[in-house]
Amino acid sequence: MSNLKKSGNTLIEVGVETNYLEEQSSPDNERYVFAYNVTIYNAGDVAAKLMTRHWIITDANGNVQEVHGEGVVGEKPYLRPGETFEYTSGTVLETPVGSMQGSYQMITDNGLAFDADIPAFTLALPHTLH
Repeated sequence: MSNLKKSGNTLIEVGVETNYLEEQSSPDNERYVFAYNVTIYNAGDVAAKLMTRHWIITDANGNVQEVHGEGVVGEKPYLRPGETFEYTSGTVLETPVGSMQGSYQMITDNGLAFDADIPAFTLALPHTLH
């Protein structure tokens, strides 16, 4: 788990693992496909529901894509204290290296809205970075 966001009595941890999808990529066409597996864990003592997401995706050329949307992978997970939600999604870059960061907009049972920040993580072809 790489990020902690505390708001009131709610503590949300977000961890991300990435994977380059060589079989879906086409470097000759500047198409690099990456999967990312996200784990969201409620380490607090109040339940919270993920309402929306906001991603900022940047490639090595400095091109930025922003993605806003309802929930994640068609779901709005409700996490009670101690519960985890995992999902896998993906993105396409024009360069072999890039980064992502963002936030999940959460709401507790008592109506407190807060952002669970997702710190920047790297998307890179294997053996590209040291």
